Amino acid sequence: MAKPDITLFYAPMTRAIRPRWVMEEMGIPYTLERPEFKHGNVGGDAYKAINPLQKIPAMRDGDTLMLESLAMMQYLAGKYGPTDLVVSPEEPDYARYLEWLHFGEASMVMANSLMLAHNMLLPEDKRNPALARWAKAEFDKQAKCIAERGLNGREWLAGDRLTLADMSIVYMLLLVKLVKQFGDAPDELKAYFKRVTALESWARASAD
Repeated sequence: MAKPDITLFYAPMTRAIRPRWVMEEMGIPYTLERPEFKHGNVGGDAYKAINPLQKIPAMRDGDTLMLESLAMMQYLAGKYGPTDLVVSPEEPDYARYLEWLHFGEASMVMANSLMLAHNMLLPEDKRNPALARWAKAEFDKQAKCIAERGLNGREWLAGDRLTLADMSIVYMLLLVKLVKQFGDAPDELKAYFKRVTALESWARASAD
């Protein structure tokens, strides 16, 4: 196995938590770089040369550079595994593992982004209350789906253990909590979030 030479470009509360969480769970050594988190110009020209979108995270492993957090998680688990964070094709929960892994971005990102923008990020005179309400209603449907279809009495989303699927979903729930839209989520979902974020690896991954 290749020796890790990983630098994660990180800022608190960003999607950089996801790959950092994987590395903490797997015991993969890494270095954090913290670009200046300046709205509209994250990291300046130096970081723009690394990530032209000037979004966080970016991750470099030797000559490999990656910009997408879910892809980083899969890369780390695949390259530096095996790891129980992955559900294998031979396991009964393989399909649900894949579904919930990608649900955390594919299904949740629009409502999540609009809630953030129109409750927190945009100047108050640019916020649209109707869009904020629509996004909250969409999240409410997603929250019910996770609780009833994803959990439904389970401790974890797939494989009876912490996996990349949980790491994908829980980060998005964190953002909803940050904009104070999580209080009326289903009790099962709130208990799940509390249980997962009590893990030591989460505490290390989400630390400032």
